[in-house]
Amino acid sequence: MENIILTSSSTTPYFPEVNFDFTSGVCEIKGESYMEETYKFYLPLINWIKEFTTDVKSKLELNIKLIYLNTSSTKCLLDILELLKDYEDKGGNVKVNWFYDQSDPDMIDEVEDFEAESGIKIKLIKFE
Repeated sequence: MENIILTSSSTTPYFPEVNFDFTSGVCEIKGESYMEETYKFYLPLINWIKEFTTDVKSKLELNIKLIYLNTSSTKCLLDILELLKDYEDKGGNVKVNWFYDQSDPDMIDEVEDFEAESGIKIKLIKFE
């Protein structure tokens, strides 16, 4: 299994940075997410999580640090959270942290919706 590391650049400003580390089980998505063909971007991340939860089966921590996401990104993140909830229900150790800007109350509402829809506990953490 390989790590996934994607960095943002001036040519891809609408793509989040990604760091999925299979040895530590820590996964991070940060920045902004409102690209076209969102599912094409998120599909490798979804497949990575499927492989991790099937083959590696160790603790997985997802840290989300998005300051903006569009509707199609929301759907893809919900897919990820549902995969993690399924893994947790089968005995997997999962932790989800969502970092947010305290001046953005809409993001808190969004995270609460994610939590209600996916069934997984999400810890809200203010950006420092």
